[in-house]
Amino acid sequence: MPDMQVLVNDFATKLKKHEFGGSHAAARLTAELLRSLVSQQRLSYGDQAEALIEAIRAVGEQLIAVNPVELAIGNIVRRVLHIIREEDLSLMINDVGELKLLAGSDNEDIVEQNDNPVLSVATIGARSILRTPSLHALLEYSPDSAAVHHTSSGGDCRGKYNSDKSARSRKLKHEVIEAINEVLQDIDSCHEQIAEQAVEHIHHKEIILTLGRSKTVLEFLCAAKEKKRSFQVLVAEGAPRYQGHVLAKELAARGLQTTLITDSAVFAMISRVNMVIVGVRAVMANGGVIAPVGLNMVALAARKHAVPFVVVAGTHKLCPLYPHKPEILLNDMRSPSELLDFGEFSDCMDFGIGTGDPLLHVTNPAFDYVPPELVNLFITDIGGYNPSYMYRLIADYYSADDLVVQRKPTP
Repeated sequence: MPDMQVLVNDFATKLKKHEFGGSHAAARLTAELLRSLVSQQRLSYGDQAEALIEAIRAVGEQLIAVNPVELAIGNIVRRVLHIIREEDLSLMINDVGELKLLAGSDNEDIVEQNDNPVLSVATIGARSILRTPSLHALLEYSPDSAAVHHTSSGGDCRGKYNSDKSARSRKLKHEVIEAINEVLQDIDSCHEQIAEQAVEHIHHKEIILTLGRSKTVLEFLCAAKEKKRSFQVLVAEGAPRYQGHVLAKELAARGLQTTLITDSAVFAMISRVNMVIVGVRAVMANGGVIAPVGLNMVALAARKHAVPFVVVAGTHKLCPLYPHKPEILLNDMRSPSELLDFGEFSDCMDFGIGTGDPLLHVTNPAFDYVPPELVNLFITDIGGYNPSYMYRLIADYYSADDLVVQRKPTP
């Protein structure tokens, strides 16, 4: 598929140049790319689901290797892999019902015919047990729907099963594409779904603190303002990129009482604050978050003064990985020029000895890691949850077989 490879290469190039601008855009474009891959994939007579999974893994492994820090891409890849497994399981359950009816007994297995092993009900049942079905997969199957395909002739079950192979392949691709479309709808509507919960958390005459700029936080605060809530917002500027300046202007333009403060003034102002509401880059499996640099300092100040620390994030930011060495593996080191001019930096070079080695090392991380014990509540597009509940959401959206996105080695 040369056309598909061109799309993947263009996507990887944009990802390498950081042209997406945020996890929301990266997640949406990844879902669209994988949807195109599924639609163009040709499935053979064998295990269609396994072939589709290997194709998604090949693309996902390539994209994650380009920019491992952009966790939203790996999240969507794993989400699509889980969708394929779930839809395959749903079709498998339907096949079990049909084969049982064709066999004439709920307890009778389909035996070998013409010296060729035929897939038995017991075999399919065993494979189903290995993969715990989600609520969606269980609701997809009903005995009545399977009974519609029952034929009274009691003919060759193996012929019936093999004749439906191509139809099953088309149906699998159709169901996977429909599920990916639902994921895209969830990504597009996550801001609105989160904003609808604003009136449950923001009350009259409160003071809200945030840091940096987040569209989710912007829509969340503006939704509370539209519900006639009167409150003030303190925005920490978020140096050295100063995205807080942009958010403060946007809030003021939409009629909210906004005060811009420096990052160093957060601890002095936190005692007057009723709640800290922030957006994050990713939510890890243990309930910790990867957030803009400086947010860990805000979380520590909030815990010191017993101020609730609330994180708003869509489910596409939920990552099934654990933050092992987040300061190294999950951080993006930016250019030192954001902190120090080149002229000032050149004055610190050791030209006297002749080696030119710098006497000053400038570290400019893009993100902070906030541990789960500093987070009080997560507000997602499907409701509010404690950090200790993240493991349950991971079980609903991801499969344990896909935590490591890597193709199987060829024998």
